[in-house]
Amino acid sequence: MDKEERRDLVRSMVNPEGQEAPEDLKLTEEDQNLKGESKLINWIINISTVVGIVAMMVFVVWAQRQGIFKSQESLQNFVDGLYPWGPVVFTIIQIIQVIIPIIPGGISTAVGVILFGPLWGFVYNYVGIAIGSIAVFFLSRRYGKPLVSMMIGQKRYNKYIGWTGTGQSFTKIFAILIFLPVAPDDILCYIAGLTHMTAKQFVIIILTCKPPSILAYSMGLTYLLQQVLGFLKNVA
Repeated sequence: MDKEERRDLVRSMVNPEGQEAPEDLKLTEEDQNLKGESKLINWIINISTVVGIVAMMVFVVWAQRQGIFKSQESLQNFVDGLYPWGPVVFTIIQIIQVIIPIIPGGISTAVGVILFGPLWGFVYNYVGIAIGSIAVFFLSRRYGKPLVSMMIGQKRYNKYIGWTGTGQSFTKIFAILIFLPVAPDDILCYIAGLTHMTAKQFVIIILTCKPPSILAYSMGLTYLLQQVLGFLKNVA
């Protein structure tokens, strides 16, 4: 890749709206008529997100009152009581939240670190997110534009679908953005299913590029957790 190609690649990543999407991926008039259904689904997702955040806050308050955050030992005792079903339930929740974002990814990742520690929290986060991402890809490939535009919203669809106008460069853009912890991963996975990217390419990218971003989240959240535990211990 020469200097000009690298420049174009970076420009495409920063400004997807500046790219022309393939004609077959642009929303048609029939797709636009689904705007009402799209708004309803997005409304349900937004409400679910609020409920998820509130539930997380309620759990933190409850755990603090129960003394779970009083010390590392009390937290470990609580975590030990979750086995063997705790990790299974958490992993399933992670899979679902990738497909239907009922809880912001950062919050669910934080929950994994809080409940299972940085190592196993990373493992369960990785497994759940990877399976969910692969499921999103195949759902997108099976049901196409109508599903994708409803799940991510027509406004965001029109914003990000320009990435597909980069041709073969989309796979490179996808890999780079999945590697970064701040990219809209769920949207990217839905869009990837509409492209000519093979399932093998997608799975390899998710399995190899996703761990660093999850690890970055886990490390950052571990530090934050230590600070929060110190604060709660002083409060208690």
